[in-house]
Amino acid sequence: MDYYAGLFNHLHLLAINTQANTVLIVLLICLLIISFIVSGSEVAFFSLTYKDVNLLKTKQHDSYKRIVDLLEDPKTLLASLLIANSFINIAIIIISNIVIDDVFVFNASFEWLQFAIKVASVTFVLILFAEVLPKVMATQNNVRFAKEMGPIVEMINYLFKGLSKWLVNYSDIIEKKLANKTSGTITNEELYHAIDITDTGTNENEKNILKGILKFGNIAVKQIMRARLEVHGIEEKTNFDELMKHVEELHYSRIPVYKDDLDEVIGMIHTKDLIPHLNKPADFNWHTLMRPPYFVHEQKMIEDLLREFQSKHIHFAVVVDEFGGTSGIVTLEDIMEEIIGDIKDEFDEEDAPFKKLDDFNYVFEGRTMINDVCKVMELPVDTFDNAKGESDSLAGLVLELAGEIPPVNRVIPYNEFEFTVLEVIKNRINKIKITIKPQVSEEKES
Repeated sequence: MDYYAGLFNHLHLLAINTQANTVLIVLLICLLIISFIVSGSEVAFFSLTYKDVNLLKTKQHDSYKRIVDLLEDPKTLLASLLIANSFINIAIIIISNIVIDDVFVFNASFEWLQFAIKVASVTFVLILFAEVLPKVMATQNNVRFAKEMGPIVEMINYLFKGLSKWLVNYSDIIEKKLANKTSGTITNEELYHAIDITDTGTNENEKNILKGILKFGNIAVKQIMRARLEVHGIEEKTNFDELMKHVEELHYSRIPVYKDDLDEVIGMIHTKDLIPHLNKPADFNWHTLMRPPYFVHEQKMIEDLLREFQSKHIHFAVVVDEFGGTSGIVTLEDIMEEIIGDIKDEFDEEDAPFKKLDDFNYVFEGRTMINDVCKVMELPVDTFDNAKGESDSLAGLVLELAGEIPPVNRVIPYNEFEFTVLEVIKNRINKIKITIKPQVSEEKES
C-alpha cells in the first residue's frame, strides 16, 4: 500500500513539474516576443529621419500620429524601452535557468557543464531573437515596424514613464556636472562670443575675419562649391567663334571644357590664353590652349585644398562626388571668401541671393548653400546638420524635411524654424522664406 502511495505521489509531483515547466516555457516564449518587439521598436523609432517624421505628420491615420506623439519626448521614450528590455531580459535569464535545471540533471562533478549549457543557450537565444533579428527587420522596414508596434510601445512608455523621466532628469544633472568639470576646454562658441565683446576699436569686418579663421578648418569643399546647376562649360566640339561668344557672355576667367556632358570634363580654358588669338578664324584649333583640369573630392577640407592651390599655383578645381560625377566647381576666391567675406569684382551681380525682411524673417533663393544661410542669419554652421542629409543647398534641406516636392505656401517646421516655400518652377524650389521663432533670436542676440 505504501509503495503505491509513494508511486502516486511521485507521479503527481512529476505531473505538476511538467505543467510548471510548460507554463514557464510559454512565459519564456512570450517574454522573447516582447523583447523582440522592444528591441526592434528602439531601432525603428530612432532611425526615422526628420524627413520621415514630417511626412508622417501630413498623414491622418492614428498609427502615424501615435509615432509622431511618441517622438515628441525621445529621451523618455528611449529610457522606457531600455528599462522594459532590461527587466524582460532579466526575467528571461531567470526562467531559462529554472527550466534548464529541470531538463538537464547533472552530477555534482559536472556542474560546470550545466553552467556552460546555461550560458551558451541563453546567450544565443537573447542575441538572435532579442537583438539581431528584430534590429535587422526594423532597420529594413522602420516606418512599418513603428506603425505596427506603436500600440505596444505606447503602453510600455505609459507604464515606465515616471521612472524614465526621473532617470532622464538625473542623467541630465550628471551630464551638466561633467560638462562643468571639463569646461577648461574653450569651445568655438565661446571664442565667437569673445570676439563679439572686443573693444569698439575693432570693426565688424575684422571680427568677421577672425570668426572665418576659427571655422575655416571645419568646412568641406561641398559646403562652399558652386553647384553643378550653376556651372557653365564649353562643349569640346564648339568652334572658335562660338567659344569667343561664350567667353564674352560669361565673363569668367576660367571655364571648364567637357566632352559630352559636365561629368566628362577634359580640360580648362583660361581667357588670358585666348588674347593672342583674337583674330584667328572659326576653324582655329583652340584645344591646344586647354590646360589639364584639377579634380578634388567634395569631402576634402578647404584648408587642405588651399594648401594644394598654393603648392600647385592653381585657382580652380572641378569637384567630383564618390561616383566620379561632377558635383560643381570651387575657386580660390570661394575659399578666401570664407575668411574675409564676399569679394566683389566688376562682373559680379549686385543682387544678393537673400533678402532680410526683419530680424525674424529672411527670403533666400533655393540654390543658396546652407553654409551661407547660416552665415547670413548668424547661426552656428552645424545648425541644420541633423536634418540636411546629403543636401548642401537650402532647397535640398527643405526637400529632406518635407520628404516630397512641397507646394507653394507650404510651411515646414524644424525645431525653432519655419520654412515657407514661396516659389516652385518645374519641380525646383526657387524661393524660400525662413522664419526664426523669438526664442532663437533672443539666444542669437545674447
